Amino acid sequence: MIHALDCVTLGVASPEAALQSYATLLGCRPAAAGWPPRLPLANMSLAFVAKPPSSDEGLAGVAFAVGDLAKAQHLLQRRAMRVHPAGAPGDRHLHLATDSTHGVPVSLVERTPEAAGTIPAAAAGDPDAAVSGLDHVVIRTPHPERAIALYAGRLGLSLRLDRSEPAWGARLLFFRCGDLIIEVAHDLKAGVSEEPDRLWGLSWRVPDIARAHARVRAAGIEVSDIRTGRRPGTRLFTVRSHAAGVPTIIIGPDASAAA
Repeated sequence: MIHALDCVTLGVASPEAALQSYATLLGCRPAAAGWPPRLPLANMSLAFVAKPPSSDEGLAGVAFAVGDLAKAQHLLQRRAMRVHPAGAPGDRHLHLATDSTHGVPVSLVERTPEAAGTIPAAAAGDPDAAVSGLDHVVIRTPHPERAIALYAGRLGLSLRLDRSEPAWGARLLFFRCGDLIIEVAHDLKAGVSEEPDRLWGLSWRVPDIARAHARVRAAGIEVSDIRTGRRPGTRLFTVRSHAAGVPTIIIGPDASAAA
């Protein structure tokens, strides 16, 4: 059913300002036209919408790509999920009711597998220093078994990892979606509850971590030093500005490990 992540949406105070901040952060060019403002990348796009006045900036929703929207709607309804057509007649989108997704805003968009990954990565400068795509989306859950039932059971994503790491204080669930990961994290110390899940953070991939680090620092973006990643063969750094309040890391291959 789901074959890719189509879009991640951010709710921000100023969509145009956030678009420019993210273009600087990711090192890519905005889409030429359209609303909401978007940054197209190789494996998904990032969209910016105005947040409600009473809410904070941050992640506002995810849209998954399916090959046949009518078949996806029929299957999800058979799996006891409530779905709502979005927009005008003929608009090829569905919204999943948030009580079915445990609080995470999720929608489906019709896009064939052949069209997946064909959005050009529009690097604004050195392509090795620019973000090439999204590596993973992080969702926080108070109920990991409920999350498995949703993302693997009802949405049909492939569960690739289920690991508790006491040293990190977390249980991590990795679901494959196209060429990226939906990561669901549970705080072991908090215990299990029926509170809602929430979209939390983003991890972006780059071909050359050192060149990306130098590029963003030169652009005036506040970042941490580069450190070794938890995933073998990777290095990463944390982004501390220009991310509209979204916890963000940039990750790339460890050149020394490949040598």
